[in-house]
Amino acid sequence: MSQRHLSPAEAARRLGVSVKALRVYESHGLVAPLRTAADWRTYGPDEIARLHQVVALKRLGLSLARIGQLLKDAGSLDQVLDLQERVLARESVRVGKALAIVRAARAKLAGGSALSIEDLTTLTKETTMTGKASDDEMKAIFDPPAQKHFTPEENAMLRQRSFDQAEVSRNWESLIAEAKTLMAKGDPYSPAARDLARRWQAQVKLFTQGDAEVDRKVLGMWKDAMANPATAPKLPLNPEIFAFVQKAASKL
Repeated sequence: MSQRHLSPAEAARRLGVSVKALRVYESHGLVAPLRTAADWRTYGPDEIARLHQVVALKRLGLSLARIGQLLKDAGSLDQVLDLQERVLARESVRVGKALAIVRAARAKLAGGSALSIEDLTTLTKETTMTGKASDDEMKAIFDPPAQKHFTPEENAMLRQRSFDQAEVSRNWESLIAEAKTLMAKGDPYSPAARDLARRWQAQVKLFTQGDAEVDRKVLGMWKDAMANPATAPKLPLNPEIFAFVQKAASKL
């Protein structure tokens, strides 16, 4: 019995993406739909399996270029599922911890007790401060450490450097998502991790322009922000990601 094939519209609906997204994935060489005798695109089991890999990796935050490279290096559906399982398992631990804290707080209130300041700060930090910080929030987070580590003249000079902020943000989001994905695999010395570290250093250099002193001060800013329990949960980076990238960079 022949396997059923899906039209682009039905494939998109079932996968939770748009038909336009399917065309974009195709244009990047990530999937090659079959063609009917009338030259209509159609997706069979192999193509749907490939699309699952693309969509899964995209939702982990990877760029299409990196997805293409990962699929070229790994290729099998099982390897992508293994990666997906590891990342989701890490997230489930965080969600489970948050649920336990919320339930404990409700039980305390139900027993007639008030929540202490420690209870409330833990509740806030572990259950609400997990979203992406806005530009204004990031500015508020980094203004104090910037004033601590850089002189007013240095801060003025750094503000004059011209960047496409939207593109820089997209690049960092992609690198950080890739770092989290590679961390789930557990090997900071793999070729993929070393390649990530190389591109990470290149992205840093866009801001520091190769100035070792600026690089040192920027690192100090991030360490201060990550050490502050009021700001750390809002940051896209954490000490574990830094340590992973530094280990990978040590092998360059």
